[in-house]
Amino acid sequence: MVILEKKVDGAAVTELNRFVRKAQALTRVRGEVAVLITGNTRVQELNRRFRRKNKSTDVLSFPTSEGGDIAISFDIAAENAQRYGHRALEELKILVLHGMLHLAGYDHEIDNGRMAAHEARLRVQLKLPPTLIERSRRNGAKPAHAETQGSQSAVRKSSARQRAARKRRRRP
Repeated sequence: MVILEKKVDGAAVTELNRFVRKAQALTRVRGEVAVLITGNTRVQELNRRFRRKNKSTDVLSFPTSEGGDIAISFDIAAENAQRYGHRALEELKILVLHGMLHLAGYDHEIDNGRMAAHEARLRVQLKLPPTLIERSRRNGAKPAHAETQGSQSAVRKSSARQRAARKRRRRP
């Protein structure tokens, strides 16, 4: 389910809702997933509240035992889309996919490239422009987004989902 606090073209909303369902299936995230499309101020508030970082970011993920929440800054998505030469809708899809992988238990900061490789495969499959991790590596920087860990999501708690995802990753 996509929740809009920022105006997005009506046709894009329908396409984005379809994409969320497809990304959720491909990443095998079970349960309910809510995607909030909002502005920098709201994302900064969430980042400050749950990560104690008083700055905006492009995407935040809040895994729970059954699904999770993703918050995306439309302001940053629109800037990135312009910077990288594609539509804002494509950038929102990149951010949804990236956030969905975090909900699935991936963490690019500690997984030695496992998330980046999986995201790159899915990006090709979904016909998306280069991913956050790929762009960051090209520019020599870390992605600006974050996954919240050990905090309560906007609606739900996350620790059980993360433990279950870690157990699934360890299985052959």
